[in-house]
Amino acid sequence: MPMIVMAQPIPPEKYEKWREAISSFGGARSEEYTAARARQGVVRQGVFVHHTAGGPMEIMVMEADDPARTLGLIATSQEPFDVEFREFLMDVFGLDLSRPPVAPLPEKILDWTAPARVPGP
Repeated sequence: MPMIVMAQPIPPEKYEKWREAISSFGGARSEEYTAARARQGVVRQGVFVHHTAGGPMEIMVMEADDPARTLGLIATSQEPFDVEFREFLMDVFGLDLSRPPVAPLPEKILDWTAPARVPGP
């Protein structure tokens, strides 16, 4: 399954808002989030926070049949949740999905999977 990983610095003054929103996607808003990701072809997604000397960093991992297509759907959907999600990205990260990216999507350097394990005695 194709995967994409993206990292964004979280402005310290937006950290609590970011954390509350991300938590709600797995909690109070999980049905909306699940419906949105299903529409967009996402199979699995994880969001991590990495606390660095430069401040918090979001690390997002997403598995989808076609990650570039999925990002395009997130950028253009007029579903209320998706519109609100884009507003959240703009507010927290200054990320405007309606504009072409300023850089190419992340380049995958290694994609390793453990070989099948043989059950022990």
